[in-house]
Amino acid sequence: MSKFTRAILCIVSIWLTVVNQPVLARSQVDLDWVLIQSPALPGKFEIARTETTVGQFREFARATQWVTRAERLGGGQVYEAGWVQKPGWNWASPFGRPAQDNEPAVHVDVDDARAFCRWAGGDLPTDAQWAAAAYTEWRTKPPAPFKTGERYRYPTGVSPQGAQCLADCGPAAQERAVALAAGLWRGHGHAPVGRTPAGVNGLYDMGANVWEWTRPESATAPGNRDAQWRTRGGSWWYGTEPMLENHAAYKPMQTAVVYIGFRCARQPK
Repeated sequence: MSKFTRAILCIVSIWLTVVNQPVLARSQVDLDWVLIQSPALPGKFEIARTETTVGQFREFARATQWVTRAERLGGGQVYEAGWVQKPGWNWASPFGRPAQDNEPAVHVDVDDARAFCRWAGGDLPTDAQWAAAAYTEWRTKPPAPFKTGERYRYPTGVSPQGAQCLADCGPAAQERAVALAAGLWRGHGHAPVGRTPAGVNGLYDMGANVWEWTRPESATAPGNRDAQWRTRGGSWWYGTEPMLENHAAYKPMQTAVVYIGFRCARQPK
């Protein structure tokens, strides 16, 4: 075989490797981005107004043929006096039956979430970005009762009322919970995204509904699979305490459970 032939075969092999990488498919998903400019952080960034939805994740999965960790293992987990694997529970069927497109995508680990965000043109928000967007109002003319520059106790504002949390956030939380969540050992389940009142910076569900993965500043590439990454905001399974800024909750990167989802962030275009 000549050097020229070997070179051609090498080029063809590289080309085939590239075109067969599913995550390189271009995103057609339409995320609603909110611009955040905090003097405590270098530069501006944008963060998705809502948690990633089942419908958005479905577009990603179809375009890239991505299979989540929960799907590969046969189902995600829920806590019932100990972690229990639930066959068939995954992002498309968070409680074992098909979800509506406007429900938050859960049963996703860090790799699943970052793959989606990269496909959508961004990444998971850093922990500092998430906190800056969740607790301080940066809009120049926010609607009442929010005030520019004000730092709030909760992502919902001065009070946790209106969030999709357990017991402490008002009776509407149970009314909003999806019917498929009936029969849970604890809690009432998540609400469709955008059903709770908009909070700080016009963002939805930064407090409660589902925990959201964030990434450390240094996490630019896959690393130790056993590393613990921070989740923010609390969920429908908890009361108001996990909604506080100083609440620290870390989970192994490969955790795929019923109450952890995510939203994406990116640099402004």
